[in-house]
Order: sequence, then C-alpha cells, then structure tokens
Amino acid sequence: MTSSIFWYDYETTGINPRNDRALQMAGIRTDTELNEIAPPVNLHCQLSDDILPHPVACMITGITPATLAEKGLCEADFMTRVHAELSAPGTCGAGYNTLRFDDEVTRYSFYRNFFDPYAREWQGGNSRWDLIDVVRAAYALRPDGIVWPEQDGRVTLKLERLTAANGIDHGQAHDALSDVRATIALARLIREKQPKLYDYLFALRSKQKVQEQVRLMQPLVHISGRFSAARNYLGVVLPLAWHPHNRNALIVCDLHLDPSPLLQDDAEILKQRLYTRHEALGEGELPVPLKLLHINRCPVIAPLGVLRSEDQQRLQLDMAGYQARATQLSESREVWQDKLSVLYGKEDFAASEDPEQQLYDGFIGDRDRRLCEQVRQAEPEQLARDAWPFDDARLPELLFRYRARNFPDTLSSEEQQRWQDFCQQRLSDPERGAPNTLKDFATALAECSLSAAPEQLEVLRQWQDYAQALSKRLGV
Repeated sequence: MTSSIFWYDYETTGINPRNDRALQMAGIRTDTELNEIAPPVNLHCQLSDDILPHPVACMITGITPATLAEKGLCEADFMTRVHAELSAPGTCGAGYNTLRFDDEVTRYSFYRNFFDPYAREWQGGNSRWDLIDVVRAAYALRPDGIVWPEQDGRVTLKLERLTAANGIDHGQAHDALSDVRATIALARLIREKQPKLYDYLFALRSKQKVQEQVRLMQPLVHISGRFSAARNYLGVVLPLAWHPHNRNALIVCDLHLDPSPLLQDDAEILKQRLYTRHEALGEGELPVPLKLLHINRCPVIAPLGVLRSEDQQRLQLDMAGYQARATQLSESREVWQDKLSVLYGKEDFAASEDPEQQLYDGFIGDRDRRLCEQVRQAEPEQLARDAWPFDDARLPELLFRYRARNFPDTLSSEEQQRWQDFCQQRLSDPERGAPNTLKDFATALAECSLSAAPEQLEVLRQWQDYAQALSKRLGV
C-alpha cells in the first residue's frame, strides 16, 4: 500500500464546526516526500435553505451565491467526493489547524450525510496530521532557517504572515486551494531546514508512537497552542495519570505553574477552577496546573533531551525549578491522586436537542451503521419509499433533513411543509441551532459594511440579496 498525504482546507460559513457548513474544499495529494502526485481537487458546496453564512466569512472567502449556484454540489455529493479522497487507503489527512477545525467540520458533515465520522482517520492504514503544531515546534525548538514574523511585538504563526515572511507564493489567502498550496510549501521549508524534527513529528501521528514516549512521573517537553506565544508555545509537563474514562487522554501537570492548588485545594474547588482562564481568576487564586494531552490528536511531545543548553537559555527555561516541582509532585502522590478521579469523573453535560449537533453523544451501533451505508447507496426515490428502522433516535430526523437538503423532489406535500416550517424556525429562533438567524445576519452585515473594501462590499451586497430572497421564499 502506497502512503500519501492529502492536504486539505475548507472555507466555511463561520467558525463553529458543529453548525456551520463548508462552502469550499480544496485538496492536493502528495507523496510523503511532498511531491504532488494527483491533480488538485477543488469543490464547492451549495447551501440549504436553513443556513446563512456569517458576513465576516463572506468577506474573508469572497465566495458569492452565484459561485455556489454555478459550481456547488449538494452536500451529499460534496461529502461523497471529500470522503473518497480522505478514505483512500494509506491516506494521511493533513492541513493547517485541521485537527481543531477542518477535521471537526469533516466529522460533523460525514455524520449529517450518513458516513462513519471516524473511520477515514484510521481504517486502511490511514491517519491525520496538523502542520500548525509542527510550526510551533520548529519555532520553539529548532527555529533556524525560517523567518518568524512578528505582530505587536510577538511572533505570529498565521499562515499568510508566515508565507509572506518566507517568500512563499500564497496566491489569494483564504482561497482554499491557495491555502493548501501555501501549507505544502511551508511543510517543504520545515522539512528542508529541520528534517529530523519534521520526520520525528510526522511519526507522532501514530498514537502508538506517542505512547512510546510517555512514562508516568517522567517530565516531557510539550508544544501546544494552550501555551501562549509569550511562552513560545512550550511547556515542560509531568504525566500524572491516564484519564479514568478516556483511554486516549493523559492528565499532565504544567511544571511552569505553581502546583500548590493541586496539593492544597480540595477536589471540588479545583473542579470549579479547572477551565477558568487565568485572567478571570480572583485575587490570590492560582490557576490549576493541569492539562489533558490527547494521544490520538498528534500531540507534540519529546524527551527533555531535545532541549539543548542553548535552547534552555534562549527560551529562558527554569529547568531546576521544573525538576523541583516534579519531585514535589512525585513525593506527594497520595495527596493529589484521588483528586484526579473527581476532577475528570464522568459528567452529564447539557445535551443539544438538535440531533445534528449530537455527534459526540454516542457511537452509532453496528446495525445502524449498516443501515447508514444503505442510505448512502439508495436511490432518492428509495429513501422516500422504504422504511428505515433505525435503533438510534438521532437518525430518523437526520434522514428527513438529508432528503430535504439533497433530494427535495422526494418530499411529499406534508414533508415539504414540515421542511419549510423547520427552515423558518431555524432562521428566526437562535435556539434552533442555525449559525445565524436572518436578524443576526442583517445586523452583522450592517456592521461589516462599515469597514469593508469595495470588492468586499460587492460580495456582501450579493449575500444581502440572497438573504432577502430566502426570507421571501420562506415567508419569514
């Protein structure tokens, strides 16, 4: 089996993968040496009547309703094409900030369209990877050979700023295909200037390789966006324990922070402050120095030996202080060990009532997975005619919306009215799960128009016309 990397990027209606939608997906397949081996893929997706984009997204992408009407596929066909690329055997799906955004868009979109949300990430020798943490690691650990742009006195790792600083042609930033080409060029630069680092981090897309690096109570170097630019995105962390309910999560202590809260405060107080931002803490309150490290999300970890003496000086790392805190925690395990079970015990989060946002409410069972595959393969008329006896309560409503969005001609008159009522509610009531109501859209568009460039104003005008026509069509 030949391994390859499918570098991809979405342009979307907004920033929330749970309820925003893809407008465009572009991708380029390379071999592991980063040579292009297939023609680029560039797809657009039509919007259904229950979705409006955020005007900021319209300004950034420049995508217009006319473009989607001319080039756009219905979402079912669009995601079928995306699935074919990402699920090809031996594929590593990669991009810039894909783990936290594009991969989530993919999961939710697959789920809405009756594909397995996760299989393409591991079946057939497949994997996923994210260049943004590789860039952070290069900046912190091996910065030579790359120009690091600054903004307001701090490094900025925005893709368009990095490409400009390093003489990489980015074409039109925030066009999906241009962003993919820029990402590949940046990967080539890091691979050329720091090949050992690149190869080491590429191997960490395997969670088995990550596990090999982990020893409880032995400090590690960890690179993460959770550590600010002021800290060079670097932390020295101490693995304390595996998560009691998530076998892919490791509980670590950030040795840059004072461990006193973990040692002195009771578990309930720690739980209240666990996810409180530092600036929101009360006077005299110390941050809880804990973090989850997910071994199935390509985390950047390395042994302490990666920090050369010159790195320690350049990064102003207090290695003696880190070791002292690690020793303190090691000698007081009986104090904090039971607290972790309380902190990371099972919680009942308020579930969304919208089945489209219930992806993480549970895995779909084997019988229903087989039915989902039949749904994808069925002719449109068969979707309306046949009974689909799902066990999972989420799936009947998903099927109705799948038909309404992709095969509206199969709806009965009663179903057409049901769909129109649904769209009216989504675009009128912010509690109904749409990313933007018509009112939200109009307010944001007016604000954006105040600072928009002339070409952006034209894009906004076209979307304003689209929204007005949609409102009239739905009777909202």
